[in-house]
Amino acid sequence: MEKFSSFLFKYGSLIVIAIVILFFSLWDEHFFTYANLSDILRSISIVTFVAIGVTFSLTVDGFDLSVGSTVSLTTVVTAAMMVWFEQPLIVVLIVAIAIGALVGLLNALLIVRIRIPDLLATLAVMYIVAGIHKTYTKGYSIYNNMPMPDGSTAPGVFNSSFLWLGQGKIGQIPVPVILMVIAVIVVHLFFKYSKWGRQMQTTGGNEEAARLSGIRVRRIRTAAYVASGVFAAIGGVLFAARVGTGQIDAGAPMMMEAVAAVFVGYSVFGAGKPNVIGTFFGALLIGVLLNGLTMMKVQYYSNDIVKGVVLVLALAVTFIHLNKRRNG
Repeated sequence: MEKFSSFLFKYGSLIVIAIVILFFSLWDEHFFTYANLSDILRSISIVTFVAIGVTFSLTVDGFDLSVGSTVSLTTVVTAAMMVWFEQPLIVVLIVAIAIGALVGLLNALLIVRIRIPDLLATLAVMYIVAGIHKTYTKGYSIYNNMPMPDGSTAPGVFNSSFLWLGQGKIGQIPVPVILMVIAVIVVHLFFKYSKWGRQMQTTGGNEEAARLSGIRVRRIRTAAYVASGVFAAIGGVLFAARVGTGQIDAGAPMMMEAVAAVFVGYSVFGAGKPNVIGTFFGALLIGVLLNGLTMMKVQYYSNDIVKGVVLVLALAVTFIHLNKRRNG
């Protein structure tokens, strides 16, 4: 029984993904086609970037609730820089990444320096950032040729090179999918082979032991929160590039999906801890479920129920197994 339990913990998520894909493929012949599978991967690419950010914060035994608001802020700022101020692509990208890093630094200041608990600090930052982006846009989405408050029309449009990041393809593969795969591989190698990656994992495992071994824990935790903000910002850039507008509250639903993806990933290959490969498979499971339910014509407002159930099951399986491991 113990071996069976370990097997389910190690491969359960992958088995579930395979079963879900098989079920939807039998339900609708259009599900298991290159076009639809490509759409699924494109749709999870943004959530995966956000989830990678959450993975960084959880790796150092923290938690970043502000990633969704960071997505929203970078989405509207990148749109405003092109549509309102006609800035070149390189400036837009640099500013977006800088905003993500600044949000991460703010989180680190509150958590690492002032020592506010992670959940409370990032919750406060989530509200602050959400308020900033709504105040900045006055509650309006940003789009090409939009009317301005003074009666004029916005002078700029979305840069075609920028839109290519979210809508383009290299061969038959969507650009966001390529960027997602590169990010997953790079972050996996970072945690496995780099000094900073290993120190983040050591810090998350036992902060006091990490401190006694000479690791500069404050610096490591700060870096993790900055990375979380940067990856959320990249998610915001890709979202704006995909839809071609700067939508307010674009990142609101992504926080829950990202958290669900990360915790589903705990059980992938029996990791029992945050890991970017597991995070990718967690995002894939959620993406497959939502796509399949859409094809089954399930009402869109039921999707949150599915996300919540997936998160509860992932947490239950993960923590039941981890408690057994600690007690046995």
